[in-house]
Amino acid sequence: MHAVSTRGRAGGRLAAARGAWLVFEDEAGFSMTPPQAKTWSPRGRTPVVRVRGRSRRRISIAALTCYKPGHRSRLIYRPRRNDGNRDGRKSFSWRDYRDLLTAAHQQLDGPIVLIWDNLNVHKAADLREWAAARDWPTIYYLPPYAPDLNPVEGIWSLLRRGWLSNVAFSTPEHLAQRIRRGLRHIQYRSHLIDGCLAETGLTINP
Repeated sequence: MHAVSTRGRAGGRLAAARGAWLVFEDEAGFSMTPPQAKTWSPRGRTPVVRVRGRSRRRISIAALTCYKPGHRSRLIYRPRRNDGNRDGRKSFSWRDYRDLLTAAHQQLDGPIVLIWDNLNVHKAADLREWAAARDWPTIYYLPPYAPDLNPVEGIWSLLRRGWLSNVAFSTPEHLAQRIRRGLRHIQYRSHLIDGCLAETGLTINP
């Protein structure tokens, strides 16, 4: 496993050579407190979104944006809910990532060149051993502190500025419903997924 270059060229060349999908991964957390966004209102009447008090209830999403020349770009994601149990795990485990990558491999029906950040769990020994035992995943790491090179960051931005902004969530189920609705909307519009890649300045050539 190696670090990908700042322009993603190494991963792109390898994906083309192997006929693989180039896959970026990232995760994000969403709480009952909605992100704020600009909106319209009568002059002098500032809009107010009333929300419940601070809540430890949180939904985490791990997402993959998948690209291959000649194919429709794909978005694959998995949720994980944290209901505030102090003894429960709040983040994704290496097994969660293993299962997500396995599902992506089955859906994409081909090898995967995976590019993600340097999160500790991404480098877990068990996950590295699992990947090394299979011929279809190849893993590269982004440079430290380089979210601008990850198109999944654009997915989170679309979600927060669209389906989650200025919404008073009544229950965790309400929050989960809005997240699913937004992600499904993006899934069926590959041009949005392509746009997230374009925002990074990276290109994938046949």
